[in-house]
Amino acid sequence: MVSFYWSVIAYIFLVFNYIDYTFPNALAYYPADPYQSGISYQMASVIVLFPLYLLLMWLIRKDIILDASRKEIWVRRWGLILTLFVAGIAIAADFITLLTTFLNGEALTTAFLLKVLVVFLVAAGVFMHFISDLRGYWDVFPLRRRSVSIGVAVLALATIVAGFFIVGTPADARLARFDAQKVNDLQNIQSQVIGYYQAKQKLPGVLADLTRSLSYGPLPTDPQTEESYIYQPGEGLSFKLCATFNAESRTDQTSPGTRAIVPTPVGEKSIVLDNWKHGAGQVCFDRIIDPSFYPPLK
Repeated sequence: MVSFYWSVIAYIFLVFNYIDYTFPNALAYYPADPYQSGISYQMASVIVLFPLYLLLMWLIRKDIILDASRKEIWVRRWGLILTLFVAGIAIAADFITLLTTFLNGEALTTAFLLKVLVVFLVAAGVFMHFISDLRGYWDVFPLRRRSVSIGVAVLALATIVAGFFIVGTPADARLARFDAQKVNDLQNIQSQVIGYYQAKQKLPGVLADLTRSLSYGPLPTDPQTEESYIYQPGEGLSFKLCATFNAESRTDQTSPGTRAIVPTPVGEKSIVLDNWKHGAGQVCFDRIIDPSFYPPLK
C-alpha cells in the first residue's frame, strides 16, 4: 500500500508539473523549472515504486491462489476499504474545488481544468479497480486483470517518456541552468559597472578594473568554459555585455533571471523590463546608464 500510494501521488504531481510547464501561469513570478520543481524526484518515484507495487501484488495474488484464506485476511480487506475511502474523498474534493472556483467567479484556466481532470481520472480508476478487487471481479476474469495491469504500466511508461518531449531531457535542463546562471552573472557584472560609474563618474575600461577595489567581489566567469565574460565600453555611458548561450530563452515565461528592474522616482511604481532574452550562440546586451536613474554618489 505504501508503494501504491507513493507512486500514485508522485504520478499526479508529475503530470501537474507537466501542465504547469506547458501552460505557465502569467501571474507567477517564478515559472515552473523543469527538474527543479520535483519532476526528477517524481519520475524516479514512479519508475521505482510502481513496478515494485506490481511485483508485490503479483506475489500476493500468487499466495492467494495457494491459500484462498489469505484473501480474507483483515489487513488486506481494511487496506482495500481504506483505499476506496481515500479515492472517494479525492473525487468529492476534486468536484468541490471545481465548483468553488466556478462559483467564486474565478477564471477556469486550461491548466486548472486539466489538473481537475487528472485527479478525477486517477481517483476514479483507483476506485473502480479496488472495488472490483473487493467484490472478486478480478478472480473471475484474470485475463482482464492482467490487461489492466499492463495498460497501467504502459500509461506510466508513456508519461515518463512524454516528459522528455515536454520539458526536455536532463541534459537539456542542465544546459538551461547554465544559461540562467550566465544571465545572473551578467546582471551581477552590470550592477558592478553601475556601481563603478556612480563612484568614479566613468565606466571601467576593462572588467579587471572592477577587481581593483575593495567595494567589489570576484567577478563571475562562464560556468561552462570558466572564461571571462565579454565587456565592451562604448561611447558615453554605453557598454556591452556578451555571453555564449546554449539555447534560445523561452518567450512565454519570464523568470527573475530574465527581468531587469528600472528604478523610478519615489512614489511611482518600478518598471520591469524583460531585456535579458537571448538566442543561441554569442549574444551581446547593449546597456546605457541613465544618470537620472543612477546619480553619482556624493
